[in-house]
This record gives sequence, C-alpha cells and structure tokens, in this order.
Amino acid sequence: MTSKTRVVVIGAGLAGVTLARRLGELGTPALLVGDEEHRPYNRVLLAEVLAGRYSPEVIALPAPAGLLRGRVTGVDRAGRTVRCADGSVIAYDTLVLATGSNAVLPPLRGLFSPDHELPEGVHAFRTMDDCLGLSKAVRPGARAVVIGGGLLGVSAARALAVRGAQVVLAQQSERLMERQLDPAASALVRRHLEGLGVEVHTECRVRDVRGVGGAVRSVEMGDGYALGTDLVVLACGVRPRVGLAREAGLDVGKGVLVDDELRTSDPHIRAVGDCAEHAGRVYGLAAPALEQADVLAGLLAGDGTGSGAAAPRYTGTRSLTRLTLTGPDGPFGGPDGPFDLAAFGETDPRPGDDVVQLADATRGTYRKVVVRDDRLVGGVLVGELGTVGALARAWEGAEPLPSDGGPLLHLLTQDGGS
Repeated sequence: MTSKTRVVVIGAGLAGVTLARRLGELGTPALLVGDEEHRPYNRVLLAEVLAGRYSPEVIALPAPAGLLRGRVTGVDRAGRTVRCADGSVIAYDTLVLATGSNAVLPPLRGLFSPDHELPEGVHAFRTMDDCLGLSKAVRPGARAVVIGGGLLGVSAARALAVRGAQVVLAQQSERLMERQLDPAASALVRRHLEGLGVEVHTECRVRDVRGVGGAVRSVEMGDGYALGTDLVVLACGVRPRVGLAREAGLDVGKGVLVDDELRTSDPHIRAVGDCAEHAGRVYGLAAPALEQADVLAGLLAGDGTGSGAAAPRYTGTRSLTRLTLTGPDGPFGGPDGPFDLAAFGETDPRPGDDVVQLADATRGTYRKVVVRDDRLVGGVLVGELGTVGALARAWEGAEPLPSDGGPLLHLLTQDGGS
C-alpha cells in the first residue's frame, strides 16, 4: 500500500494554517509547526484588537489537527529533517516554508539597548505579543508616536487614538499610504485621522529615540526637534523571514524564490505567503497567501509533483487593498458611519492612460479609475464602497471595456454591485 506523503509546514500564520487545513480536507494530513504561544490568528485584524474592538479570541484561526508549538532552528536537506530548539528532529517528505515576515526596525540612534532589547515603551507592531504589550501600555492621555505612515502605521495610529492616546504619526515620504493611494485619496485619509485627533507629519524623518532609565521619553526629528512621548510604535514595513532558507542553501532574493508550482531550488521544499518571492514579487498580503496555499494544497494532495497536465499553477495574484477606519461612535466619533477605502492595480496613470475621477467633498467620497487600452488597470475608492466589488471584478477579468464608457461611469456613480 502506498503511504501518504508526509508534509511538514513551518509557520502557523494565515498561509501555513490555510495550507494545513486544506490538505487535511483533501486527505493529506500535514504537521504544522508554529513558534508563537498563541493560537494561530489573523494578523490582518491585530489593529482591531489594539483598538479594543475585538478580543484575541475573535481573530483566532481554526487550527488544523496537526499543530506543534516549537521553533525550528535548521533544515537538513540531505536527510530531509528539520531540527527544533528543544532538540527534537522531524522528518519530512515535503517541507513547506510559511515563515512569514518580520517587522522592519529602522536604524535609529538609541533604539536598542546593549543587550539588543527595545527600550521600555518602544513597540514593533507585527505579532500578537506586540499587540498585547502595546494594548497594556496605552492609556487615555498617553503620548504616542507612530513611525511609518503606510497601511500598518495608519491602522495603528487610528487604534491608539480610539483608545484615547495623543497620537503623532510621522511619515518620511510625502503622503500617507503612498504605495496604495494617489495624492487625493491619501489627503482624505489624513483628514479623517486628523478628525480623530491624530497629528500627522509627512516628509518627516525620525532620527533618534531617547530614554531615561531604559524607558523611552522622547524622539528626535530630523530637524533636531525633540518630541516628548510615552510610547513609540514602529510601523516601518516588513521583511520576509528567509533565515532558515538561506542557512539551508536555498535560492533567496528578497524572499525565498519559488516557481509556478511554489517549489524552491530544492524540489522537496516549497514556500508560500509573505516569505515567498514569485516572479520577482513578494506580496506581503493576505489574498496572495491564501491563493498560494490553495494552489499548493492541490499540488501536494495530487501526485505530489505537480507534473500532471491538469496540475494547478500559481501565476500571481491581482490583489485589492481595503482598510476601514472607525471611531468609537462612527468615523472618529462622527455620526455618518465608518471611513472605508479600497485600492487595486495601478492607481498612478502612465502617459496615454485615460483617467475617470469623481469627488464629493461634502460626502467625503472619492473615486478614480485608470483605463489603458480599453482595460481597467487600477482604481482607488474612498467612502461608500458599494461599487468596489463590480469594479474589482472588471479589473480582475481584464476584459476590454465598451468603447462608449457607459457601464464604467455607471459603476462609478451607482452604489450597488458589491
């Protein structure tokens, strides 16, 4: 009787848990090894835990049957085993790296103590432990500086403000969420944060963290101005965790290099999620991680090699970024509901592209789409996102738009179709 291939998955984040659970459903049990003490959870919702909207239990993921808590310290490719910090050794036929990513810690003076610990009051914002530590430290009236104005920094600043902190958001580039949003949409995000009391500084560089007795007391800006603070939140992006892969001799770029079957340079090792680099791209988003996990589950539950004519392939993900900002009684305490935004594809037009924009300053809504060669290539919407589903489907399908533009204008001006 042919035995089942033993699959070992390292990393109990969204990609690893989804893969292990899907494999179990397909009759190919996997051993999932995670190094966090907490139940697997949806990292995307950590800001909601910090804001007090959700408890940690609410964002927990359904754990697969085979879950082992432990830290993997090395991979023996020749022997097809992994070593754990407790001295145990786990054999595998197929190993999957779903090791995720780490928070980027900026090179600021005073950031680390001689024993490489962050000063008291300085927090990364990547894990449940980070979130719970920050949640315990914040209190009404506390002064907090959030360094980084991307998606994570904006979410953290909002959550801290909802908790009653006096928040300063320092963004080095010229606008908030510059990777996802155009200037007009970014300005609306800034306006809503400021409506909650967040003090936003763009084109602002933090160069020094100062403390007394091992606890942070102020941060120094690039112009020499010192800003007193009780808390500092580092939201400067993430970097793929590739240490295990590199030490094992796998090919690594920004992430672990994988092909359309999510194979690394070792045919017995695959990689998915934030740690994987496919076709020159590291996504760092939930939608690609889920799609990669689903494709790989199909491959591993099939013949295990992906050599069949009908074997699934991963060819990349066209993913949409969505963010909801809510205050305690509406958007930042206002009466008119949450502030919602979505961005997909290329939001900055190239020469020759057609751009359709609709803005309503009174309602605080903004809609923009970019059309190239009669195809929708990107868009950004702020407020009243009833049209986002239909627009995203038109973008994902990459079908030519009717030449009269009527249906596109209909999608932009109607609040249905989501």
